[in-house]
Amino acid sequence: MPGHITIDMKASVIFTTYNHPQWLKKVLWGFAAQSTRDFEIIVADDGSDSETKDVIADFSKENNIPLKHIWHEDTGYQKCQILNKAILASESDYLIFTDGDCIPNPDFVKNHINLSERNKFLSGGYFKLPMSVSKKITIHDILNKNVTKPSWLLRNGVPFTFRLSKLYSHPLLSAILDILTTTRATWNGHSASTWKNLILKTNGFDERMKYGGQDREFGERLVNMGIKGKQVRYRCSCVHLDHARNYANPEGKKFNRKIREETYKNKITRTKHGIAERLDED
Repeated sequence: MPGHITIDMKASVIFTTYNHPQWLKKVLWGFAAQSTRDFEIIVADDGSDSETKDVIADFSKENNIPLKHIWHEDTGYQKCQILNKAILASESDYLIFTDGDCIPNPDFVKNHINLSERNKFLSGGYFKLPMSVSKKITIHDILNKNVTKPSWLLRNGVPFTFRLSKLYSHPLLSAILDILTTTRATWNGHSASTWKNLILKTNGFDERMKYGGQDREFGERLVNMGIKGKQVRYRCSCVHLDHARNYANPEGKKFNRKIREETYKNKITRTKHGIAERLDED
């Protein structure tokens, strides 16, 4: 089909982590359970201790999926900085982004690749799990491809809600729901993808930004550049493991909001605080 790529095209899956080794282990095994293997994993590590390194090493011993561990010292919340470093380390033309606390649907990578289009980005979805179920999930559950099935989640204590429909992953039904949804297609850190050359044109993530809205600001620059979002929240979904967010603070969110307002008002397409400036410094 014109404008699409084929499933044999390699993608790079990028996600961040910070001192959540048990959650990271579950996410990594979620990618071991994918229906396609033609991708690499890049763990963008924002300064975790050695336990995270051990989890990655153990996973690599049991799996032949190409994996890069991009790490820098812990200097506080620097997600945008480590994401830019991971982008530079990627080896494919198509980049898929998620989070280190999100276990992907078994067709997550395949669908991101198959649904990709030139000059578009994909906007996927997630379902947030309670802490009790997040802890209960085992590697066996993940490899049996149960943890993104609504029936399994309901049996294991997740209350019924229509939001579970994001996990059905039926090709026709999910496509219809994506068409019918009124939710705007935005860049979502838990499930989003686009072409590497477009990301480089935006200069990547704005490294001034802390927690709160940094993913959306990046997506808004893509939109300002003429790149349209494509709604795939029912076809490219994941389950979000629960955890505390000790790094969130009102001052950081306020600062980020000002940057987003400037991006929107001035139709900014390229940050002055991203990948290129990092290369200049190096």
